[in-house]
Amino acid sequence: MRRSTAKRSAALKSAIAWLIAAAYLFPVYWMINTSLKTGKDMFAVPPQMVPEDLYLGSYAAVFSPTYGIPQAFLNSTIIATSVLVLTLLIAIPASYAVARLRGRVTTSMMIMLTVVQLLPAIAISVPLFVMFRQAGLINSYLSMILADISVTLPFAVILLRPYFKMFPYEVEEAARIDGLSAIGTIIRIVIPTIRPGIIMIGSFAFLMAWGEFTFALTLTTEQSIQPLTVALNRIIGQYGTAWNDLMATAAVIAAPVLILFIVLQRYIVAGLASGATKG
Repeated sequence: MRRSTAKRSAALKSAIAWLIAAAYLFPVYWMINTSLKTGKDMFAVPPQMVPEDLYLGSYAAVFSPTYGIPQAFLNSTIIATSVLVLTLLIAIPASYAVARLRGRVTTSMMIMLTVVQLLPAIAISVPLFVMFRQAGLINSYLSMILADISVTLPFAVILLRPYFKMFPYEVEEAARIDGLSAIGTIIRIVIPTIRPGIIMIGSFAFLMAWGEFTFALTLTTEQSIQPLTVALNRIIGQYGTAWNDLMATAAVIAAPVLILFIVLQRYIVAGLASGATKG
């Protein structure tokens, strides 16, 4: 009796989980569905849940020079990859120091990082624009990378700190007795142990930089340097929008993110699960 009740409960939970997943994934399906339709089929009544005739012209337009998507894809890749690498290079030693040090300075630093996380991007984009313009960095990769790091770095330090804080200090002392320096201990002992958390945080840093729009729009005026998010905005015309082209571009933007999470899902889930138990 108990087994049958447990099976029914598990089946009900699975059904609810599938319904929630379907509700979240339906916009993604509709985006791909619309990208494969002609202009006439997009506005068919009733809506076509499956395209009757697959239309690939929108994807041909995406990879043509019409919207400048190939160059924008390259720009986004350079910016997001640089943000990922620099965020981890700075966040790992910074979060280790914050985790190991005690006192008011550490507490004040964590409060400051939390406040920075709460600030909307639009609130700091104008001061950053003024600063970078005076430094001659407008329309450059460096300005967008630094702007994105101002968001991803506090996020990474806040999330990495519990991993270092919960790592046994006795293990570090033993490593130092064996002749390892502090940096060597972090690289050879600590980082391999908390690898899921680092991969998870690196993935989110890449995602945040890949989808960033406010800084990219504020700090760039030249099309040759603008990332995918701004290129997507260019497709929205003043007098009309080619929705199939827009959805095809959105699918191209989403593809690397989906591939990244599919490949690294084991580490991301492990990092989230272990991070939830650390304080």
